[in-house]
Amino acid sequence: MSSAATIDAGATAITTKKVNSNGSVGKNRGGVSVGKVIRYVLLIFFLAMVLMPVYVLLITSFKGAGEADPSRTWYLPAEWNTDNWARAWDQLQGGLLRSLMMVIPSSIISAMLGSANGFVLSRWRFPGANVVFTLILFGMFIPYQAVMIPMMRMVVASQIGFGIHTLILMHIIYGIPITTLIFRNYYESVPRDLIEAARIDGAGMLRTYFNVVLPISIPSFVVVLIWQFTSAWNDFLFALFFGGGSQRGPVTLSLNELAHGSIMADYGGSMAGALIASVPTLLVYIALGKYFVGGMMAGSVKG
Repeated sequence: MSSAATIDAGATAITTKKVNSNGSVGKNRGGVSVGKVIRYVLLIFFLAMVLMPVYVLLITSFKGAGEADPSRTWYLPAEWNTDNWARAWDQLQGGLLRSLMMVIPSSIISAMLGSANGFVLSRWRFPGANVVFTLILFGMFIPYQAVMIPMMRMVVASQIGFGIHTLILMHIIYGIPITTLIFRNYYESVPRDLIEAARIDGAGMLRTYFNVVLPISIPSFVVVLIWQFTSAWNDFLFALFFGGGSQRGPVTLSLNELAHGSIMADYGGSMAGALIASVPTLLVYIALGKYFVGGMMAGSVKG
């Protein structure tokens, strides 16, 4: 009996001693390390920093004209009302529709062109391929402001007019460099044996692209579509120059008119309009966001 009691006591002593992640002994399994506490405090701090503007947008959108003042930014509204939301929706609904008509074709077309460029530049080498790729990427580093005057003269000289169709063309052109880069990096990670097997089977460049490569490009397409959708939706500079005014342009122009359309700044309507205008991009991230990081990582390491 004494030996059994000794064994039980020893087992109990062993189980009460736990080894920490850093190798120390003596802390219970349920203990919380200082490092974990610091990490959670930092995460909560940065989350609060990110959510503070959202908080201000939300509560101000429900304030009346007398309360929507910078001096009362952090205060909750004394009386909650939806007049700002109704006014913002009336003014933005046309711009929202026009923005959808702009971003959907421009995102899809630029993604398809970038995919084709990336495939050719990564797998079907030709003389000067690296030079062509460098020139395409050069377009990413040219500030938009530096080319506004030449582009304006080109649009006027070509007589294509201003409006959504011109913005679609602009976003397709300026989306090609980044989409080409993303797809080229992704196709560099595709096993060469897969391409060689298609060649052995008699597939040419186009057949290999459409039947072999394109079906496995979904992760990169998700990344590119999210990127292009967000960039085109939030664009204001191109819209200001080539949109043709708030009655013909995208939602960013309508939102700008809502914010500065009267003598006194409409803070409540502006905040409600900003939240309404952000809903489409938010829905895109909710629907496809879980594939975004995976798609970015898929082409980050060359296979």
